[in-house]
Amino acid sequence: MHSALFPIGAATVASLLLAGCTSGTTADKPRGTMPADSTAAHVPAPAPAGSPLTIVAEFTDPQVTGVAVAPGGKVFAFSPRWDFNPTYPVAVVGPSNTLTPYPDAGWCMWNDSVKAEPLKHWICPQAGYVDKKGMLWIIDPAAPGLKFTVPGGVKLVKTDPKTNKVVQVIPFPESVAPRHSYLNDVRIDLQNNYAYLTDSGTGALVVVDLKTTKSRQLLAKQPSTLPDKNFITKAQGKALYDPMGKPGQFKADGIALSTDNQYLYYRALSGHSLYRIKTAVLRNAALSPAQVQATVEKLPDAPACDGMELDSKNNLYLTNFEEGAILRRTPAGKIETVVKETRLEWPDTFAWDPDGNNIYFTTSAIHKMPNWNKGVGQPREPFRIYKMALAK
Repeated sequence: MHSALFPIGAATVASLLLAGCTSGTTADKPRGTMPADSTAAHVPAPAPAGSPLTIVAEFTDPQVTGVAVAPGGKVFAFSPRWDFNPTYPVAVVGPSNTLTPYPDAGWCMWNDSVKAEPLKHWICPQAGYVDKKGMLWIIDPAAPGLKFTVPGGVKLVKTDPKTNKVVQVIPFPESVAPRHSYLNDVRIDLQNNYAYLTDSGTGALVVVDLKTTKSRQLLAKQPSTLPDKNFITKAQGKALYDPMGKPGQFKADGIALSTDNQYLYYRALSGHSLYRIKTAVLRNAALSPAQVQATVEKLPDAPACDGMELDSKNNLYLTNFEEGAILRRTPAGKIETVVKETRLEWPDTFAWDPDGNNIYFTTSAIHKMPNWNKGVGQPREPFRIYKMALAK
C-alpha cells in the first residue's frame, strides 16, 4: 500500500520477526509465500486492445507495494514483511522478473542472528523515493505483520544506486514513531533539506530535518490524517472487512510534493477527503499544534486512492483502487480517467522516471489477501509493476 494496516495472528508475527532472507542474486531462489492464496488457479486477464500500459515485471510473490526508478532506468521493488516473508524486501528488478537484493543480501536479512542490529537491516521496508540528485531514500517502518515496531528499527535510509551503498541512516525515536506507528511514504525536498512522511499507524505527518536528522510528528489524529467518518473502503466493488467483521479503516497514506516544494498534498486512504499544507509550515518548529492545524487546506473531494504524485503542471495523479484506475486531478479540480482496466487490482504506489516522461506504479491486490477474505486469499492477477508514457 502504501499500507493496509490489518491484524494478523501472533504466530505469524513471531515467524516474521525471526524469519530471514537468504543470500543470492536472482529471483530463481525462493522469494516468500502468500499463505492461503489461490493465485495459481487464476488465469490472468489479457491486456485490453490499445492499453497504454507496459508490464515492467510481474510476480506470483513477493507482494510488491512500492516502486522507484533511478537515473539510467534502474527499477527498485519494495516488499514489506506483512503476512509473508520476502527474501529480498528491497530489490533491483532485472530482466525476466528477476530480483537482486539491494543494497546487498546482508541488508535483506532479518532474523534472530541480527536482531541486535535493527538499523543495519530491512525489517519491513515499505517504499522508496529517488530525489533530484538520483539518491534513493527508503522508509522502513520496521513493523513486521503490521503489529508493532521493532524497537530501534524505524528508519529512513539514503542509498546511492550507482554504487549500491548506504550513505546515511536516520533513526526515528519512539516519541516520533511510536510502537503503533507505520511510516508509510516519503518525499524528499532537497531545496530545503527536509523529508516529509505519512504515518498510517498513528494517523500523522512526520518531518525530518536532513541536516540535523531531527524529526517531529505533526497533525497526529487530526481530521486530515484520519479516515472519513463512516467511510466503507471498497476495491472494485468489494468492501473490506477483517475477520472480526470490522471495516478496514486506513489512515494517512499517500503524499505528493509539488514541483516547487511549496505544498505537500496528503490524505487518509479511507475517504474522499484531500488536503494540502504549505511545507514552510511543516518546517517551522516554532508553531504550536493548533497553529499548524489552522493552516491545513481542505481541497474538493477526490476519489479514494493509495498513492499520489504530481507532475510539472501540478496535475495530481491518483492510484484509484476503488475502480481499478489511474486518475488525474487537474489544478482546476477536474477528475480525468487516464486508464481503467480490470487487471489493475489495487493500484498502489507511483514513481516517475528521472525524465518525467513515464510514470510507474505497482498493483498489490490488497483486497484479495486472506485477512479481507475470511482467511482465504482470493484468485488474483500477479503482483505487477507497470509503466505508462504521459504526454507533457
